[in-house]
Amino acid sequence: MVSTTSPSPSKVQEVESEKKWEENGRSSRNAKWWYSTFHTVTAMIGAGVLSLPYAMAYLGWVPGTLMLLLSWSLTLNTMWQMIQLHECVPGTRFDRYVDLGKHAFGPKLGPWIVLPQQLIVQIGCDIVYMVIGGKCLKKFIEIACTNCRQLKQSYWILIFGAIHFFLSQLPNFNSVASISLAAAAMSLSYSTIAWVACLARGRIENVSYAYKQTSTSDLIFRVFNALGQISFAFAGHAVALEIQATIPSTPEKPSKIPMWKGAIGAYIINAICYFPVALIGYWAFGREVDDNVLMSLEKPAWLIASANLMVFIHVVGSYQVYAMPVFDLIERMMIKRLNFPSGLPLRLVARSAYVAFTLFIGVTFPFFGDLLGFFGGFGFAPTSYFLPSIMWLIIKKPKRFSINWFINWVRCCNIHWCVHYAGFNGRWL
Repeated sequence: MVSTTSPSPSKVQEVESEKKWEENGRSSRNAKWWYSTFHTVTAMIGAGVLSLPYAMAYLGWVPGTLMLLLSWSLTLNTMWQMIQLHECVPGTRFDRYVDLGKHAFGPKLGPWIVLPQQLIVQIGCDIVYMVIGGKCLKKFIEIACTNCRQLKQSYWILIFGAIHFFLSQLPNFNSVASISLAAAAMSLSYSTIAWVACLARGRIENVSYAYKQTSTSDLIFRVFNALGQISFAFAGHAVALEIQATIPSTPEKPSKIPMWKGAIGAYIINAICYFPVALIGYWAFGREVDDNVLMSLEKPAWLIASANLMVFIHVVGSYQVYAMPVFDLIERMMIKRLNFPSGLPLRLVARSAYVAFTLFIGVTFPFFGDLLGFFGGFGFAPTSYFLPSIMWLIIKKPKRFSINWFINWVRCCNIHWCVHYAGFNGRWL
Protein backbone atom coordinates (compact mmCIF):
# COMPACT_ATOMS: atom_id res chain seq x y z
CA MET A 1 0.00 0.00 0.00
CA VAL A 2 1.38 3.39 -1.01
CA SER A 3 0.94 6.23 1.41
CA THR A 4 -0.52 9.43 -0.03
CA THR A 5 0.36 11.52 3.00
CA SER A 6 2.13 14.72 1.98
CA PRO A 7 5.30 15.70 3.83
CA SER A 8 4.85 18.36 6.45
CA PRO A 9 5.89 21.95 5.62
CA SER A 10 8.62 21.80 8.26
CA LYS A 11 10.03 18.63 6.69
CA VAL A 12 10.00 20.21 3.25
CA GLN A 13 11.75 23.30 4.64
CA GLU A 14 14.36 21.11 6.32
CA VAL A 15 15.08 19.21 3.09
CA GLU A 16 15.27 22.41 1.07
CA SER A 17 17.60 24.04 3.60
CA GLU A 18 19.91 21.05 3.66
CA LYS A 19 19.86 20.80 -0.13
CA LYS A 20 20.83 24.46 -0.42
CA TRP A 21 23.54 23.97 2.19
CA GLU A 22 24.95 20.93 0.35
CA GLU A 23 24.91 22.78 -2.98
CA ASN A 24 26.95 25.55 -1.41
CA GLY A 25 29.46 22.95 -0.27
CA ARG A 26 29.67 21.25 -3.67
CA SER A 27 30.34 24.57 -5.37
CA SER A 28 33.76 24.59 -3.68
CA ARG A 29 35.08 21.57 -5.64
CA ASN A 30 37.55 23.64 -7.63
CA ALA A 31 40.79 23.24 -5.66
CA LYS A 32 44.13 22.50 -7.32
CA TRP A 33 46.51 19.77 -6.20
CA TRP A 34 48.79 22.24 -4.43
CA TYR A 35 45.84 23.35 -2.28
CA SER A 36 45.91 19.89 -0.74
CA THR A 37 49.64 20.29 -0.10
CA PHE A 38 49.42 23.39 2.01
CA HIS A 39 46.14 22.36 3.65
CA THR A 40 47.80 19.08 4.70
CA VAL A 41 50.98 20.86 5.79
CA THR A 42 48.92 23.31 7.84
CA ALA A 43 46.97 20.47 9.45
CA MET A 44 49.94 18.20 10.06
CA ILE A 45 52.91 20.42 10.83
CA GLY A 46 51.42 22.02 13.87
CA ALA A 47 53.31 23.58 16.71
CA GLY A 48 53.72 19.98 17.88
CA VAL A 49 56.96 19.96 15.88
CA LEU A 50 58.42 22.17 18.60
CA SER A 51 57.75 19.47 21.20
CA LEU A 52 59.60 16.71 19.32
CA PRO A 53 62.95 17.32 21.10
CA TYR A 54 61.03 16.99 24.39
CA ALA A 55 59.62 13.66 23.24
CA MET A 56 63.12 12.55 22.26
CA ALA A 57 64.28 13.28 25.82
CA TYR A 58 61.99 10.53 27.16
CA LEU A 59 62.49 8.05 24.33
CA GLY A 60 66.23 8.39 23.71
CA TRP A 61 68.28 8.63 20.52
CA VAL A 62 67.61 5.26 18.93
CA PRO A 63 63.98 4.64 20.01
CA GLY A 64 63.02 8.27 19.35
CA THR A 65 64.53 8.33 15.87
CA LEU A 66 62.97 4.98 15.00
CA MET A 67 59.55 6.18 16.18
CA LEU A 68 59.83 9.27 13.98
CA LEU A 69 60.81 7.20 10.93
CA LEU A 70 58.14 4.60 11.63
CA SER A 71 55.43 7.21 12.18
CA TRP A 72 56.38 9.08 9.01
CA SER A 73 56.30 5.97 6.82
CA LEU A 74 53.20 4.41 8.39
CA THR A 75 51.12 7.56 8.20
CA LEU A 76 52.19 8.19 4.60
CA ASN A 77 50.83 4.75 3.77
CA THR A 78 47.58 5.29 5.69
CA MET A 79 47.20 8.68 3.99
CA TRP A 80 47.43 6.84 0.67
CA GLN A 81 44.73 4.44 1.85
CA MET A 82 42.41 7.29 2.82
CA ILE A 83 42.92 8.94 -0.57
CA GLN A 84 42.17 5.68 -2.40
CA LEU A 85 39.04 5.02 -0.33
CA HIS A 86 37.57 8.47 -1.02
CA GLU A 87 36.00 7.16 -4.24
CA CYS A 88 36.08 3.42 -3.59
CA VAL A 89 32.44 3.17 -4.76
CA PRO A 90 32.02 4.28 -8.40
CA GLY A 91 30.01 7.48 -8.63
CA THR A 92 30.18 8.16 -4.89
CA ARG A 93 32.54 10.45 -2.99
CA PHE A 94 32.97 10.00 0.75
CA ASP A 95 33.58 13.64 1.60
CA ARG A 96 33.86 13.13 5.35
CA TYR A 97 35.67 10.66 7.55
CA VAL A 98 32.37 9.66 9.15
CA ASP A 99 30.83 8.96 5.71
CA LEU A 100 33.60 6.48 4.97
CA GLY A 101 33.10 5.01 8.44
CA LYS A 102 29.41 4.44 7.71
CA HIS A 103 30.32 2.64 4.49
CA ALA A 104 32.89 0.45 6.24
CA PHE A 105 31.17 -0.33 9.55
CA GLY A 106 27.51 0.27 8.69
CA PRO A 107 25.22 3.30 9.05
CA LYS A 108 24.57 2.70 12.76
CA LEU A 109 27.95 1.49 14.04
CA GLY A 110 30.14 3.63 11.77
CA PRO A 111 29.46 7.03 13.37
CA TRP A 112 30.04 5.63 16.86
CA ILE A 113 33.44 4.26 15.84
CA VAL A 114 34.72 7.13 13.70
CA LEU A 115 33.07 10.33 14.90
CA PRO A 116 34.32 10.33 18.53
CA GLN A 117 37.91 9.75 17.38
CA GLN A 118 37.68 12.44 14.73
CA LEU A 119 36.13 14.97 17.08
CA ILE A 120 38.82 14.32 19.69
CA VAL A 121 41.41 15.20 17.06
CA GLN A 122 39.65 18.24 15.64
CA ILE A 123 38.34 19.79 18.83
CA GLY A 124 41.47 18.78 20.73
CA CYS A 125 43.69 20.46 18.14
CA ASP A 126 41.64 23.64 18.24
CA ILE A 127 41.81 23.81 22.03
CA VAL A 128 45.55 23.24 21.99
CA TYR A 129 45.99 25.83 19.25
CA MET A 130 44.09 28.33 21.38
CA VAL A 131 46.68 27.81 24.10
CA ILE A 132 49.66 27.82 21.73
CA GLY A 133 48.46 30.93 19.94
CA GLY A 134 48.07 32.88 23.16
CA LYS A 135 51.35 31.57 24.57
CA CYS A 136 53.39 32.48 21.49
CA LEU A 137 51.78 35.90 21.13
CA LYS A 138 52.61 36.59 24.78
CA LYS A 139 56.22 35.49 24.24
CA PHE A 140 56.53 37.65 21.13
CA ILE A 141 55.30 40.79 22.91
CA GLU A 142 57.54 40.13 25.93
CA ILE A 143 60.62 39.93 23.69
CA ALA A 144 59.69 42.69 21.24
CA CYS A 145 58.48 45.17 23.87
CA THR A 146 60.40 44.74 27.12
CA ASN A 147 58.91 47.91 28.62
CA CYS A 148 55.30 46.96 27.89
CA ARG A 149 52.96 46.01 30.69
CA GLN A 150 52.86 42.25 31.11
CA LEU A 151 49.46 40.59 30.70
CA LYS A 152 48.35 37.18 31.89
CA GLN A 153 48.44 34.38 29.36
CA SER A 154 44.65 34.04 29.49
CA TYR A 155 44.29 37.53 27.99
CA TRP A 156 46.47 36.58 25.05
CA ILE A 157 44.39 33.46 24.50
CA LEU A 158 41.31 35.69 24.45
CA ILE A 159 42.93 37.85 21.77
CA PHE A 160 43.69 34.74 19.70
CA GLY A 161 40.11 33.56 20.11
CA ALA A 162 38.71 36.94 19.06
CA ILE A 163 40.41 36.57 15.68
CA HIS A 164 38.53 33.35 15.04
CA PHE A 165 35.12 34.83 15.72
CA PHE A 166 35.71 36.67 12.42
CA LEU A 167 37.63 34.02 10.45
CA SER A 168 35.09 31.33 11.33
CA GLN A 169 32.52 33.07 9.12
CA LEU A 170 34.46 32.13 5.97
CA PRO A 171 32.21 29.51 4.33
CA ASN A 172 34.47 26.60 3.30
CA PHE A 173 37.98 25.21 2.83
CA ASN A 174 38.69 27.08 -0.37
CA SER A 175 37.79 30.38 1.27
CA VAL A 176 40.61 29.89 3.80
CA ALA A 177 43.14 28.82 1.14
CA SER A 178 45.23 31.99 1.42
CA ILE A 179 45.26 31.72 5.22
CA SER A 180 46.28 28.07 4.97
CA LEU A 181 49.06 28.91 2.50
CA ALA A 182 50.44 31.57 4.84
CA ALA A 183 50.23 29.11 7.74
CA ALA A 184 52.11 26.43 5.78
CA ALA A 185 54.85 28.92 4.90
CA MET A 186 55.11 29.94 8.55
CA SER A 187 55.43 26.31 9.69
CA LEU A 188 58.39 25.76 7.37
CA SER A 189 59.92 29.06 8.49
CA TYR A 190 59.70 28.61 12.25
CA SER A 191 60.80 24.98 12.02
CA THR A 192 63.90 26.14 10.16
CA ILE A 193 64.49 28.91 12.70
CA ALA A 194 64.16 26.41 15.56
CA TRP A 195 66.79 23.94 14.36
CA VAL A 196 69.15 26.58 12.92
CA ALA A 197 69.06 28.52 16.22
CA CYS A 198 69.74 25.32 18.17
CA LEU A 199 72.63 24.46 15.87
CA ALA A 200 74.09 27.97 16.13
CA ARG A 201 73.78 27.96 19.91
CA GLY A 202 75.49 24.61 20.28
CA ARG A 203 75.15 22.17 23.13
CA ILE A 204 74.49 23.47 26.61
CA GLU A 205 77.15 22.97 29.25
CA ASN A 206 77.19 19.46 30.72
CA VAL A 207 74.47 18.33 28.35
CA SER A 208 73.09 14.92 29.30
CA TYR A 209 71.19 12.41 27.18
CA ALA A 210 70.60 10.04 30.09
CA TYR A 211 67.05 9.23 31.10
CA LYS A 212 65.70 11.14 34.06
CA GLN A 213 65.49 9.32 37.37
CA THR A 214 61.85 9.12 38.39
CA SER A 215 59.24 6.66 39.59
CA THR A 216 58.09 3.86 37.32
CA SER A 217 54.51 5.12 37.13
CA ASP A 218 55.60 8.66 36.29
CA LEU A 219 58.02 7.37 33.68
CA ILE A 220 55.38 5.25 31.97
CA PHE A 221 53.07 8.27 31.86
CA ARG A 222 55.78 10.44 30.33
CA VAL A 223 56.74 7.81 27.76
CA PHE A 224 53.10 7.59 26.70
CA ASN A 225 53.04 11.38 26.59
CA ALA A 226 56.10 11.35 24.32
CA LEU A 227 54.47 8.78 22.04
CA GLY A 228 51.37 10.96 21.98
CA GLN A 229 53.43 13.97 20.97
CA ILE A 230 54.93 12.06 18.06
CA SER A 231 51.50 10.84 16.95
CA PHE A 232 50.26 14.44 17.21
CA ALA A 233 52.96 15.40 14.73
CA PHE A 234 51.44 13.12 12.06
CA ALA A 235 47.78 13.95 12.57
CA GLY A 236 46.53 15.29 9.26
CA HIS A 237 44.33 12.29 8.46
CA ALA A 238 41.32 13.53 10.41
CA VAL A 239 40.69 16.16 7.73
CA ALA A 240 42.17 14.34 4.70
CA LEU A 241 38.84 13.39 3.12
CA GLU A 242 37.43 16.85 3.74
CA ILE A 243 40.45 18.33 1.94
CA GLN A 244 40.13 15.86 -0.94
CA ALA A 245 36.44 16.76 -1.23
CA THR A 246 37.45 20.23 -2.47
CA ILE A 247 39.27 18.76 -5.51
CA PRO A 248 37.25 18.17 -8.71
CA SER A 249 36.95 14.59 -9.92
CA THR A 250 36.10 13.01 -13.27
CA PRO A 251 36.27 9.40 -14.50
CA GLU A 252 39.29 10.37 -16.59
CA LYS A 253 41.05 12.17 -13.74
CA PRO A 254 39.77 11.09 -10.32
CA SER A 255 40.54 13.26 -7.32
CA LYS A 256 42.93 10.67 -5.88
CA ILE A 257 45.61 11.61 -8.46
CA PRO A 258 46.04 15.31 -7.55
CA MET A 259 45.37 14.59 -3.88
CA TRP A 260 48.16 12.01 -3.72
CA LYS A 261 50.51 14.41 -5.50
CA GLY A 262 49.66 17.02 -2.87
CA ALA A 263 50.14 14.53 -0.05
CA ILE A 264 53.61 13.57 -1.31
CA GLY A 265 54.58 17.23 -1.37
CA ALA A 266 53.23 17.69 2.15
CA TYR A 267 55.19 14.72 3.50
CA ILE A 268 58.42 15.94 1.93
CA ILE A 269 57.95 19.29 3.66
CA ASN A 270 57.02 17.36 6.81
CA ALA A 271 60.35 15.51 6.81
CA ILE A 272 62.30 18.72 6.15
CA CYS A 273 60.66 20.28 9.20
CA TYR A 274 60.44 17.41 11.68
CA PHE A 275 63.70 15.53 11.63
CA PRO A 276 66.13 18.48 11.98
CA VAL A 277 64.05 20.04 14.78
CA ALA A 278 63.77 16.77 16.71
CA LEU A 279 67.38 15.65 16.37
CA ILE A 280 69.22 18.98 16.56
CA GLY A 281 66.99 20.29 19.35
CA TYR A 282 67.66 17.16 21.41
CA TRP A 283 71.38 17.34 20.57
CA ALA A 284 71.58 20.93 21.83
CA PHE A 285 69.66 20.62 25.12
CA GLY A 286 69.51 16.91 25.92
CA ARG A 287 67.10 15.95 28.66
CA GLU A 288 66.82 19.59 29.82
CA VAL A 289 64.92 20.66 26.70
CA ASP A 290 61.60 22.44 27.26
CA ASP A 291 58.28 21.04 25.99
CA ASN A 292 58.44 23.86 23.43
CA VAL A 293 62.01 24.10 22.14
CA LEU A 294 61.62 27.81 21.39
CA MET A 295 61.20 28.39 25.12
CA SER A 296 64.66 26.86 25.67
CA LEU A 297 66.20 29.44 23.36
CA GLU A 298 66.82 32.97 24.60
CA LYS A 299 69.20 34.50 22.03
CA PRO A 300 69.17 36.12 19.56
CA ALA A 301 66.03 37.78 20.86
CA TRP A 302 64.79 39.08 17.51
CA LEU A 303 65.00 35.61 15.97
CA ILE A 304 63.07 33.98 18.81
CA ALA A 305 60.46 36.74 18.68
CA SER A 306 60.06 36.18 14.93
CA ALA A 307 59.69 32.43 15.39
CA ASN A 308 56.98 32.91 18.01
CA LEU A 309 55.10 35.29 15.72
CA MET A 310 55.34 32.72 12.92
CA VAL A 311 53.92 30.03 15.20
CA PHE A 312 51.07 32.38 16.06
CA ILE A 313 50.26 32.97 12.37
CA HIS A 314 50.52 29.25 11.66
CA VAL A 315 48.11 28.16 14.38
CA VAL A 316 45.60 30.75 13.17
CA GLY A 317 45.44 28.80 9.91
CA SER A 318 45.61 25.40 11.59
CA TYR A 319 42.65 26.24 13.81
CA GLN A 320 40.51 26.95 10.76
CA VAL A 321 41.58 23.79 8.92
CA TYR A 322 40.56 21.60 11.86
CA ALA A 323 37.45 23.64 12.63
CA MET A 324 35.90 23.48 9.14
CA PRO A 325 34.74 19.83 9.41
CA VAL A 326 33.32 20.55 12.88
CA PHE A 327 31.44 23.54 11.49
CA ASP A 328 30.08 21.20 8.81
CA LEU A 329 28.85 18.74 11.43
CA ILE A 330 27.25 21.37 13.68
CA GLU A 331 25.48 23.06 10.78
CA ARG A 332 24.11 19.75 9.48
CA MET A 333 22.73 18.92 12.91
CA MET A 334 21.13 22.35 13.33
CA ILE A 335 19.44 22.07 9.93
CA LYS A 336 18.18 18.53 10.52
CA ARG A 337 17.20 18.70 14.17
CA LEU A 338 16.31 22.38 14.67
CA ASN A 339 15.14 23.22 11.13
CA PHE A 340 17.58 26.13 11.18
CA PRO A 341 17.76 27.93 7.81
CA SER A 342 21.11 27.83 6.03
CA GLY A 343 23.11 30.97 5.39
CA LEU A 344 24.87 33.64 7.40
CA PRO A 345 22.64 33.36 10.53
CA LEU A 346 23.47 29.65 10.74
CA ARG A 347 27.20 30.34 10.50
CA LEU A 348 27.03 33.15 13.05
CA VAL A 349 25.30 30.99 15.65
CA ALA A 350 26.98 27.61 15.07
CA ARG A 351 30.53 28.74 14.46
CA SER A 352 30.62 31.46 17.09
CA ALA A 353 29.38 28.95 19.66
CA TYR A 354 32.14 26.51 18.73
CA VAL A 355 34.86 29.18 18.89
CA ALA A 356 33.54 30.29 22.28
CA PHE A 357 33.61 26.69 23.55
CA THR A 358 37.22 26.03 22.50
CA LEU A 359 38.23 29.43 23.84
CA PHE A 360 36.68 28.67 27.23
CA ILE A 361 38.42 25.29 27.50
CA GLY A 362 41.75 26.76 26.37
CA VAL A 363 41.62 29.51 28.99
CA THR A 364 40.55 27.06 31.69
CA PHE A 365 43.21 24.40 30.93
CA PRO A 366 46.30 26.18 29.57
CA PHE A 367 48.67 23.20 29.80
CA PHE A 368 50.41 22.95 26.43
CA GLY A 369 52.53 19.84 26.92
CA ASP A 370 49.93 17.81 28.79
CA LEU A 371 47.13 18.64 26.35
CA LEU A 372 49.37 17.74 23.43
CA GLY A 373 50.21 14.29 24.79
CA PHE A 374 46.68 13.55 25.98
CA PHE A 375 44.98 14.29 22.68
CA GLY A 376 47.80 12.63 20.76
CA GLY A 377 47.40 9.33 22.60
CA PHE A 378 43.61 9.15 22.54
CA GLY A 379 42.69 10.66 19.19
CA PHE A 380 45.50 10.99 16.70
CA ALA A 381 46.82 7.45 16.86
CA PRO A 382 43.49 5.80 15.88
CA THR A 383 42.60 8.24 13.09
CA SER A 384 46.10 8.31 11.58
CA TYR A 385 47.38 4.77 12.22
CA PHE A 386 44.63 2.22 12.82
CA LEU A 387 41.22 3.20 11.43
CA PRO A 388 42.45 3.64 7.82
CA SER A 389 43.93 0.12 7.87
CA ILE A 390 40.83 -1.40 9.45
CA MET A 391 38.56 0.24 6.87
CA TRP A 392 40.92 -0.84 4.10
CA LEU A 393 40.66 -4.47 5.23
CA ILE A 394 36.86 -4.25 5.40
CA ILE A 395 36.28 -2.42 2.11
CA LYS A 396 39.09 -3.67 -0.14
CA LYS A 397 39.20 -7.19 1.33
CA PRO A 398 42.82 -8.03 0.40
CA LYS A 399 43.62 -11.70 -0.11
CA ARG A 400 44.15 -13.47 3.19
CA PHE A 401 47.81 -13.86 4.21
CA SER A 402 48.93 -11.66 1.30
CA ILE A 403 51.54 -8.95 1.94
CA ASN A 404 48.82 -6.28 1.83
CA TRP A 405 46.67 -8.21 4.32
CA PHE A 406 49.63 -8.88 6.63
CA ILE A 407 50.91 -5.27 6.68
CA ASN A 408 47.49 -3.89 7.54
CA TRP A 409 46.91 -6.39 10.32
CA VAL A 410 50.34 -5.61 11.79
CA ARG A 411 49.50 -1.91 11.75
CA CYS A 412 46.13 -2.56 13.41
CA CYS A 413 47.90 -4.36 16.25
CA ASN A 414 50.56 -1.67 16.57
CA ILE A 415 48.89 -0.25 19.70
CA HIS A 416 49.85 -3.40 21.60
CA TRP A 417 53.48 -2.90 20.56
CA CYS A 418 53.33 0.65 21.93
CA VAL A 419 52.05 -0.66 25.26
CA HIS A 420 54.90 -3.17 25.52
CA TYR A 421 57.40 -0.50 24.46
CA ALA A 422 56.23 1.83 27.23
CA GLY A 423 56.38 -1.01 29.73
CA PHE A 424 59.95 -1.83 28.68
CA ASN A 425 61.03 1.76 29.21
CA GLY A 426 59.26 1.82 32.55
CA ARG A 427 61.38 -1.09 33.78
CA TRP A 428 64.72 0.21 32.55
CA LEU A 429 64.67 4.01 32.75
